[in-house]
Amino acid sequence: MLRLLLSLRFGMLFAAFGAILGAALMFYLGGAKIARAVVLILTEGASATEVTVAVLSATDAFLFGVVLIVFAYAISLGLVLGPSALIDQLPRWMRIEGIGELKHTLVEVIIVYLIVDFATDLASRDEPLSWTTLVMPLSIVLIAGALRLVGRGSGSPEGAPGSPTHD
Repeated sequence: MLRLLLSLRFGMLFAAFGAILGAALMFYLGGAKIARAVVLILTEGASATEVTVAVLSATDAFLFGVVLIVFAYAISLGLVLGPSALIDQLPRWMRIEGIGELKHTLVEVIIVYLIVDFATDLASRDEPLSWTTLVMPLSIVLIAGALRLVGRGSGSPEGAPGSPTHD
């Protein structure tokens, strides 16, 4: 019975494959946005704002694609296949020790995504800024603060304040 239940973990490989397909789509989307930025530069009358927004949007797409690849590796190698010599060959930043670390990484990526999205919104605005513009940066600060507080628990990243290896 236990062997049957453990074999069901291979179903998560479907999620890893989906993440790889999603990453390919994001890389395609990012490439298309970079191509649009190049076309904007080559055509007369393109404003710096349009080019900046296109490049920031492409950066968002590429960043999300990289994250999807890291998650696919983490799911397939860390959670499904278990420890192996292949995992030891991966760079340290691609090794995921468990679900908690995967969730922590996801929240970090959300923070970075929100920062780039906010910068894209600022670059694309033609109207004057109002006080409501502060909602997104305030949200980013609150999410980052919550992540920092949660990270101080027993699952603190190595070397972080509050972890046993921090000097």
